[in-house]
Amino acid sequence: MIERYSRPDMKRVWSDENKFNKWLDVEIAVCDAWAEIGVVPRKAIPRIKMARCNMKRMEEILKETHHDMTAFLGAVAESVGDESRYIHLGLTSSDIMDTATSLQLIEAIDLLTEDIKTLIEVIARRAIEFKYTIMIGRTHGVHAEPITFGLKLAVWLDEMRRNLRRLGEARQVMAVGKVSGAVGTYATVPPEVEEKACAKLGLQPAPISTQVLQRDRHAQFVTTLAIIASSLDKFSTELRALQKTEVHEVEEPFSAGQTGSSAMPHKRNPELGERVSGLARLVRGHAVTALENQVLWHERDISHSSNERVILPDSCLALDYILNLFTTVLSGLQVFPQRMKKNLEMTKGLVFSQRVMLTLIGKGLSRQKAYELVQRNAMKAWKNNRRFMTLLKRDAGVMEVITVKELEGVFDYQYYLGHVNEIFNRLGLTEAQWRGDQSVKKATAKRVRGTIQSN
Repeated sequence: MIERYSRPDMKRVWSDENKFNKWLDVEIAVCDAWAEIGVVPRKAIPRIKMARCNMKRMEEILKETHHDMTAFLGAVAESVGDESRYIHLGLTSSDIMDTATSLQLIEAIDLLTEDIKTLIEVIARRAIEFKYTIMIGRTHGVHAEPITFGLKLAVWLDEMRRNLRRLGEARQVMAVGKVSGAVGTYATVPPEVEEKACAKLGLQPAPISTQVLQRDRHAQFVTTLAIIASSLDKFSTELRALQKTEVHEVEEPFSAGQTGSSAMPHKRNPELGERVSGLARLVRGHAVTALENQVLWHERDISHSSNERVILPDSCLALDYILNLFTTVLSGLQVFPQRMKKNLEMTKGLVFSQRVMLTLIGKGLSRQKAYELVQRNAMKAWKNNRRFMTLLKRDAGVMEVITVKELEGVFDYQYYLGHVNEIFNRLGLTEAQWRGDQSVKKATAKRVRGTIQSN
């Protein structure tokens, strides 16, 4: 199901054809390394490099052997002839499979890196667009103090930059191979062959291995994907909350002819964001399995092997899909500043309670006394739906230390915007970046075209 929605490039990475081609790449690299140290005749290498795996023939052999590596080797041998005796010399299945999986994961990571960079560009553009679009900040789901929608997006930008670094670290951890034999002792294949073969494949040899690469590496990779997916879940959940009818500050793209409900024609549901959240849960579940895979018996068992055939491709396919889907959502997100302003004013000035308290403290009141005065009037305003400023003006305890003009000056939304530019400068977000980003917007739209499909 996930594969159906993923981009062709990511599907290709996890195709059987690519997997077996990677196996063949590793086998050929090892043969080449053996030839360099004089064990395999150099004249055999050209023929070996012409090797191919006939997948139909491999399936026929697999029915008899019930072992995919021996079936693979049998199919490859038939395409090579006598020189096939040098293929898989001194190796165990995991030498090939684990090293090839690393190559697949590097390809997948590079595609995910591209996805994240595109999303970062879109977040940056929209954060700058709404840099000073004031709205209510909420804590515990309750109105707190004013922020801007641009600041909300800027927080996401910084988080995705961290995710980009995390993915880069995971790439470094996974960019290793192992060609160390049955239990990692190099008894049948010397370290020199491993070093040469890995160099040809663009990998580093693992400093030490058993029969397998240790699964803390794969666990770090999948948990990194889970963290990234959880970020997308967080962002989508926020937009879903802001799209609720009684809030309605944003709305995800809704195309002409689209329907939100089979029963209720008026519905415009945040179903794309819900899809992001749902698939993020799947990736988080795979992270648990990847952590379980660290625990293998002795020098290895294969309890990890069966589930990795699911969790590695599915995690990559799912994250690739929801990264592109959320990029589409954010790029086309409708934002309603007037509704934000209306919601901001819903509590009739209560958002200024802290500023009133600090002003009273500045006038000489103790913090406890100032808090008491402000809270007393705030609760009345909340309970009776009264204007906060009006109640303060009628409170003798307040007005004996502050003038009406001073009190009215406290109720100014601009007060909360004073450091917005400084925060954006910290993140390197500039107005010029937004104005010059139209080419990015067009490229993004083209790249994610077709991402929004019915689920």
